[in-house]
Amino acid sequence: MKQELAGLVKKSIVRLVLGIVLIGIFVFFPAGSFSFWNGWLYLTTILALISYGFIWMYKYDPKLLERRLRSREKESTQVVFIVFSSLLILGIFILPGLDYRYSWSRVPLVVVGIAELLFIISYLLMLRVMKENRYASRVIEVEEAQKVVDIGMYSIVRHPMYMAMSVFYMSTSLVLGSYVGLIPGVLLPFLLTIRIKNEEKVLEKELKGYKEYKEKVKYRMIPYIW
Repeated sequence: MKQELAGLVKKSIVRLVLGIVLIGIFVFFPAGSFSFWNGWLYLTTILALISYGFIWMYKYDPKLLERRLRSREKESTQVVFIVFSSLLILGIFILPGLDYRYSWSRVPLVVVGIAELLFIISYLLMLRVMKENRYASRVIEVEEAQKVVDIGMYSIVRHPMYMAMSVFYMSTSLVLGSYVGLIPGVLLPFLLTIRIKNEEKVLEKELKGYKEYKEKVKYRMIPYIW
């Protein structure tokens, strides 16, 4: 057990370091300068948030952390989603740097501050979702003994993780000081609808009680809208 936990910690640290390094490259290389202060703000914030998230998951539920580290999809439809969503996320990181270099747009400091707050809140909401649903995984799957969760945020929308994720990535471009970066950020929620529809087909088929849950909670991702 101790060996498994040690391996999980090592994997988490490696994933964190690689992730931060890659984000740094995607943000600063297009900017062509380390004077891009929005980049430092974003990098510092996301490092603090992800570190806190890993520590929280490790203490609260190591199995949850292990699930969140999975990245290999079983559903072929989701492989297509991952390719296109990865391209959009790359755009969210790369475009602000290019925007900084070529001065395409400038986001007022007060908007950056509001976006920073939304960015932090959206990440904390994702952690709350994971606390309410310990089976939350990065891949679509139904595990043995998994049950339908209909409490907390799941009593409002069926996919609160995607709702929080959408705010997370849309606020990213504004924290990075770019309106141009909002373009892929706004497109991402539309792409998520494809994932949601496929995911619900799997859940209806494999998760007992999910059809009844759909009748109880009408909205997928945005309350009173969709």
